[in-house]
Amino acid sequence: MRHLLRIRIMKQLALLVALVAPLPALAFEPVTTRDGFLSLVQGKTLAGDGVSLRVGPDGSIAGRGFGLRVTGTWDWQGRFFCRTLDTAVRDFPRNCQTVEIQGATVRFTADQGAGDTADLRIR
Repeated sequence: MRHLLRIRIMKQLALLVALVAPLPALAFEPVTTRDGFLSLVQGKTLAGDGVSLRVGPDGSIAGRGFGLRVTGTWDWQGRFFCRTLDTAVRDFPRNCQTVEIQGATVRFTADQGAGDTADLRIR
């Protein structure tokens, strides 16, 4: 009887540990089409790291970055988001980037996925 009680307690402890253990982080999932990208960001703001931008279905980019007005253009090429950006201080040439999503976070990785990353929240 004591043995069965001990087994029951151990099962309950295992269940309790499983319930309170942190869930594994969700992986970033690739966004590989223009329509898939627009379904995530259209009508919303992408914000983070001093940047707040809106990406329009007409290929426009507008917003602010580090206190400066930002404008630009974008298109989708193959599986890449390709953009140009302009500010009063600096112009950023065309760069094609991978796009991934995790919850409300969009990750852009420059140079076709081989460069720096920027994580922006969808708001």
